[in-house]
Amino acid sequence: MNSKRKGKEGELEWCKFCHERGFEGVRRTAQFCGNTGEASDCVGLPGIHQEIKRVERLNIHEAMEQAVRDSDNAVRGEIPIVAHRRNKAEWLVTMRAEDWLKMYKRVQACCKGE
Repeated sequence: MNSKRKGKEGELEWCKFCHERGFEGVRRTAQFCGNTGEASDCVGLPGIHQEIKRVERLNIHEAMEQAVRDSDNAVRGEIPIVAHRRNKAEWLVTMRAEDWLKMYKRVQACCKGE
């Protein structure tokens, strides 16, 4: 399987994974009329720049650098993530620690209001 096709299939798998967990708005950016101008591989998680990798061997630092670079180019203040998995393995999400702490702080603030 060529890498472009595997990338497309990985993006579709990620969308399905998100849909099954209640995030029905997640979709590939390239599936509607080719290139949409979106830098993310997928959209539909507001505030998150999604870089999707479906490979056996991933250089996570390079993938994260790509996600950061692409999210900076989008100029929307999105948090860059890399969603990735190997064959027969579960999906993982990698993000910068600073961004994770910001998200965690928001969750804590919301939970205090309960």
